[in-house]
Amino acid sequence: MSQRTIVITGASDGIGAAAARKLAARGERLLLIGRSPEKLAAVADPIGAESYAADFEHLDQVRAAAAWVRERTDRIDVLANNAGGVFAEYKITGDGNERTMQVNHYAGFLFTNLLIDILTASKATIVNTSSVGAHAFGNIEMSDLDYTKKYKVMKAYGDSKLANILFAKGLDSRYHDQGLSAVAIHPGNISSNFGKETGNAMMKFIYKTPLARMLSKPESGADNLIWLMDGTPGVTWTSGQYYDEHRKPLKKPNPQQNDAGLADALWAESARRVGLPVAA
Repeated sequence: MSQRTIVITGASDGIGAAAARKLAARGERLLLIGRSPEKLAAVADPIGAESYAADFEHLDQVRAAAAWVRERTDRIDVLANNAGGVFAEYKITGDGNERTMQVNHYAGFLFTNLLIDILTASKATIVNTSSVGAHAFGNIEMSDLDYTKKYKVMKAYGDSKLANILFAKGLDSRYHDQGLSAVAIHPGNISSNFGKETGNAMMKFIYKTPLARMLSKPESGADNLIWLMDGTPGVTWTSGQYYDEHRKPLKKPNPQQNDAGLADALWAESARRVGLPVAA
C-alpha cells in the first residue's frame, strides 16, 4: 500500500493517539489535530507527524485547523473525526451552542465540510468515532438541541454520538456518488482520560474504580478505526453504516439512526449553526 495522507482529530490522547502511532509505524503521512498543545506534541513529535492544536469548543479554531490542513495538502485519503468529550456541567459556548453537541458534532461537521472539496477529489474515507451511548442514551429533539428545558449529561453525550452516525449517513447520501465513503463506529469501551475527566458520577464509577480493568486499551479501539481505514467500502464495510466494537452492524439500532428525515434536518440545522450554506 502506498503512503496515504491521514487526518485525525482528537489525536492528543486515547484512541486517536494510539491510531496515530500505529499508522506512523507503517509509514503513513499524518496530520494530527488535538486540544492540548503539550499532549499533542508528545504524540506527534516522536512519530514525525505534523500537528495543529485546536480546541473544538471554539469554532474559529476549527476553521483555523481546516485552513492549516489545506495549506499542507491537496489530498486526504482518510479523515478520522475522533475528537469528543463528555461534560458534567452545562455550558453554552461562545458560538451559542450547547458544548457537548458542539465539541462532538458541530465542530466535526464544520471541519469536514471545510475540506469537502479535497475529500471528494481524493475519494476519501471519513470515519466518525461514535459510541454505544448513541444507542443507550440518544434521542435527538430538534426543537431543543441546546437542552434549555433540562440538561442530562449522558443524554447530551448520547445525542451527540447519534449525531455522528447521522452525519456519516448524510455524507454518504450527498457525496457517495462522487467517490467519498463515510462510516461511524463504536470503537469499544476504552480506558482513557476521556472518561476520567467527566464529573458524571456513573462515568467516574466506571473509570476510577476497579471496573476500569474491564475496559479495553486505547490500542484496541485504534485497531477498529484502522480496520475501517484499511478496508474497502462496499466490500469490507458499507458506507453510511454504523458498526459496533465487534465490527458488526447493530441488530437493534437506535430507531432514529435510520431516520433519513432526521438526518436531513440535523444537517440543515448544523450548517446553520456553523455558518455554512444550509442547502449544502
